[in-house]
Amino acid sequence: MKNLSRTFAIVALFFSLSTFSQELTDFSSLLISKELKENANAIVRLSEKTIEIKNVDKLIVKEKRIVTVFNELGKKHIKAYQHYNNDTRITKLTATIFDLFGKKIKKYTKSDFEDVSAVAGGTLYSDARLVYLEHTPSSYPYTVVFESEYKNNTTAFIPQWFPMEGYNVSVEKSTYTLVNPLNIEFRKRELNFEGYLIEQSTINSDLIYQLTNQPAIKYESNTIRFNEFTPNLSIALNLFALKGVKGAAKDWNEFGKWMYNSLLRNRNELSPSTKAKANDLVKGIETQEEKIKKIYEFVQNKTRYISVQVDIGGWEPIDANKVDAVGYGDCKGLTNYTKALLDAIGIKSHHVIVFAQGKRDIDKDFTSMQGNHMILNIPNNGNDIWLECTSQTNPFGFLGDFTDDRDALVVTPDGGIIKRTPSFKEKSLQLINANIDLKVNGSLNASLTRKSYGIQYDNKFHIEKHSQKELEKHYKSYVWDYNNNLELNKISITNNKDDLEFTEKIELSVNEFATISNTNYLFRVNLLNRTTHIPKRYRKRKRPLKIHRSFIDKDEYNIKLPTDYNISTLPNKKEIKTKFGTYKVTIEKINDRSIIYKREFSLQEGVYPKEDYKPYRKFIKSIAKYDNLRIELIKQ
Repeated sequence: MKNLSRTFAIVALFFSLSTFSQELTDFSSLLISKELKENANAIVRLSEKTIEIKNVDKLIVKEKRIVTVFNELGKKHIKAYQHYNNDTRITKLTATIFDLFGKKIKKYTKSDFEDVSAVAGGTLYSDARLVYLEHTPSSYPYTVVFESEYKNNTTAFIPQWFPMEGYNVSVEKSTYTLVNPLNIEFRKRELNFEGYLIEQSTINSDLIYQLTNQPAIKYESNTIRFNEFTPNLSIALNLFALKGVKGAAKDWNEFGKWMYNSLLRNRNELSPSTKAKANDLVKGIETQEEKIKKIYEFVQNKTRYISVQVDIGGWEPIDANKVDAVGYGDCKGLTNYTKALLDAIGIKSHHVIVFAQGKRDIDKDFTSMQGNHMILNIPNNGNDIWLECTSQTNPFGFLGDFTDDRDALVVTPDGGIIKRTPSFKEKSLQLINANIDLKVNGSLNASLTRKSYGIQYDNKFHIEKHSQKELEKHYKSYVWDYNNNLELNKISITNNKDDLEFTEKIELSVNEFATISNTNYLFRVNLLNRTTHIPKRYRKRKRPLKIHRSFIDKDEYNIKLPTDYNISTLPNKKEIKTKFGTYKVTIEKINDRSIIYKREFSLQEGVYPKEDYKPYRKFIKSIAKYDNLRIELIKQ
C-alpha cells in the first residue's frame, strides 16, 4: 500500500507540470502578455527541469525550454546546449524553431548540433565537451523549443534552479522537480524567495518548485550580483559520488575529511633527489617564513600553469612527482606540488578550495561541492601565509583581487575549516607626487612618482613586463586618456615584491594644455588623477548600491607658473565627507611663481540601501566636477 500511495503522489506531482506544457502548443509570439514583453529581449515561455536521483551514483536530468527571442540580445537566453564528458551521456537533444505566428520553420536533431571542446586555450587535455545549436534567424521574433536529457554517474553536483536567468528576460513559467525514489538524505538551500511568485510542495522525498509570470528586470550598475537578489535553489546529497569516488558529508568538517582522504592524500610523493634539493634550497635559512618564500620562488621559476580536466582531474591533483618531472600543472597540481616540497622540509600546509575572480564566499552554512580554484594555506603562529601557486609573477604571500577577502575551505587531515583569506581594504593606497612646469605657450613638462600598494598594487604590477610601446599605449589610452597631446619622455618602473610597492617614475609633456587669450591663462589643475566617470542616473532605483573596493588616493603637485603671469584668485578649500568616503582638495600659494595642489580621495567598500544611490552619485558627480577645476592666471 505504501508503494501504491507513492505512485499516485508522483503521478499527481507530474500532472501539474505536464498540464502547462501540453497547453502551450501554439507558439505564436502574439499570445504573450504585454507585461512580460516590457523590457524583455527574450521570454522564457517554459523552463521545465526534472532531476531524478536513481542512486547514489546515478542521476537523470530532463529539460524542456520554450524561449521566444525578440532581438539579437535575446539569443543568449535560448540556452540550447548541453555539456558532456566521459561521465555524462546525452540521451536526447532536439530543437524546433517557430516563427512569429507559431508556424514551424525547422527542426534540429542531435546530429545537427555543433560539437566542440568546452575549454579554452591553456588546457593541456580535457574530456569536457559542449554541443550547441547554431541557428541564424531570418527575422524576429521567433521561438525555440529545446529538449534534452542526459545521464550522469556523478551526483556531487545536483543541478541548481535559477528561475530568473538574467537581466531583460522575463519568465512565463519555470519549474524544478527533484525525484528521489530511494529517499537518499539531502539538504537544500533556498535563497531570495521572498517577493517572488514561487509555489513549492514536498511529497515524501520529492520536491517541486514553480515560478510564474515574472517580468523582466532592467540592469542597474553599481549593485550586487544578479544571483544575490533573485531566487535560487541548491540541493546537496549527504551520500554522493564524484567521478566514481563515493563520498559522505553533511557538514564542512566531514566534507574536508572525505576530500583529504579520497582526493588529496598520498599524492605528495617526491623523489629522494627532489627532497634533497628542497632541503638544500633552505639550508642556512633560519625563519620559517623565509624558507616558505624560497620554496615558493623555486616553484614559480620551475613550473607553469596548464589546465588538466580529465575524469576526476577537475578535483584531484596530479601527483607531485609528475609535476616535478614535467614542470607544469593546473591549480590543484601546482598547489599540491608546493605542499609536497614544504612537506619535504618539515613545514605543514593545507590545500584550500576557493571561488576565484569575482569576490564570492564559500557558503559556510551549506556544505556542497563549491569553489573553482585551489590555493595553499600555511599556519604561521596566528598569521597564516597564503600562496597563489599558479602565478609566476605574484609576490610571495600576495593573493591580490583574484582570491582575497573571502571565505574559503581549508582542507586538513582532521576535516574542513572555513577561513577568511587576507583583505587589503585598509592598504589599497596610491600616492602621486609631481612637479609640473607650465610654459608660456600653454604646454607643460612634468615629472612624477606614483607609488601603489594593496589592490592598487595588484592593478598595476603586471605592466612591469610591458614593452616601451605597450607602456605608452597603457598611459595614453587608459591612465591619462583625458589629456590630449600627451607625450611620454621617460618611464622607469620598480616592482618591490618584498614591500608590495609598485613605483612608476615618469617624465611627460603635454602640448596645448592651457587655454591662452590676450590677458588670460586658463589651465586644469588636476593633471594626473581625474575622476571622469559619473554613475548612471536612475529615476526609481530598485537595487542596493554596492561599492566593490575600498581605496585611498593621495596626490600632491608642485606647480610652477609661467613667467609674466600672476595668480588671479585661488579656489577655497574643498572637503566632502560622506558614509561612502571623503574628498579633500587644497590649493595654496607658495610664492608668486608656484602653487601646491593637494588632493585626497577615499572610497569605502560595502553594500548600501538603494536610497543611498542618489547621494552616492551626487558625491561622485561633485568630485568629477571639482577634478575638472580650472585656475585662471592674469598676464602682468
